[in-house]
Amino acid sequence: MTRRHYTRSAVISALLFALAGCATQASAPAPQTSTPTAPAKPVPGTPALPEPVVRQPLEIARAAFVRDTAAQYGIDPAYIESVLAKAEIRDSIIAAMSKPAEAKPWRDYRPIFITQSRVDGGRAFLAEHRDELARAEAKYGVPAQVIVSIIGVETNYGRNTGSYPVLDALYTLAFAYPRSGDPAKLDRENRREAFFRGELGQLFALGKETGLDITTLKGSYAGAMGWGQFMPSSYREFAVDGNGDGKRDLFNDLDDVFASIANYFVQKGGWVRGGPVTVRANAAANAQPIDPETLDPSFTMDDLATRGFRPLEPVAPPQQNATVVMLDGTAGPEYWFGFRNFYAITRYNISKHYAMAVYQLSEAIAGRGEAQVAATPDGQPSA
Repeated sequence: MTRRHYTRSAVISALLFALAGCATQASAPAPQTSTPTAPAKPVPGTPALPEPVVRQPLEIARAAFVRDTAAQYGIDPAYIESVLAKAEIRDSIIAAMSKPAEAKPWRDYRPIFITQSRVDGGRAFLAEHRDELARAEAKYGVPAQVIVSIIGVETNYGRNTGSYPVLDALYTLAFAYPRSGDPAKLDRENRREAFFRGELGQLFALGKETGLDITTLKGSYAGAMGWGQFMPSSYREFAVDGNGDGKRDLFNDLDDVFASIANYFVQKGGWVRGGPVTVRANAAANAQPIDPETLDPSFTMDDLATRGFRPLEPVAPPQQNATVVMLDGTAGPEYWFGFRNFYAITRYNISKHYAMAVYQLSEAIAGRGEAQVAATPDGQPSA
């Protein structure tokens, strides 16, 4: 899922400022009788300071959410209110959202997920569920090792599906994530709030459709759920019944989990059956990187060759669209061609680091790719 962030320093600074103000007032000397000084006039030509960004009061924002969600999904507003009354704003969720692993450079991000224990765990998981994975691969065209790698990166093969109440995560991010106060960032902050309020509404709709008790669901700090860490909207749109039992259960039914992950890649990302994901590229001394960098594979191989980039291994079929992905490796910049299937992985999490980790872990699970793995213990998965 997409994870954008601000630090908690804004909240802490505001709190310290408020406390300092109280202390100053408490120890202020008695008022003087001298004539007060008139306020200074602004110097002509000085630009006015921007107005501070004021957040809508929680009560008003929450009432609007209840009204809109009830109307959109046909849910009793009293029920919505009763559920929100159980929601808790958690500082731990704000702190976790402020430090996403995807912000790390590739040389630091890769060792979190490409470890020997995670490779071994992926191979064991694939062997244990080979038949179910084969069915999903045959239907959707997504290789079994890629499906397994997603589960390995997201939840360490189901060992950590998240400990945060999904209701609390979405409620906190929808109504209480700190704002910077910078008018230039207002649009981005508004879009972030709108996204999480939308996901909170989708959570109510999901509960209505599936019968899940949304007050008991646990997931990531961003509100993603189950073995594959689907957001509520993705659960509703892309989850499928993998074994024909009439349910879409991403918490307990691995047939549904495997099929849903593969369906997500096909429907959301346009996964190409049998197509390449990425190959290492050679950059000429005068190579012209794509600026700004894009994950969309909109360049022909001839375009990329003209820019000074050529694949280090054959690409089949040879004429495909791709983009150039630059990573900060341990030995310096690494250049890769990202094809349609690389782009498809980024629809799961809009990060080139995430997509490359999923690909390299999948290759290691399949016994291919770079043999180098981190000797350190696994880092924390996305949940």
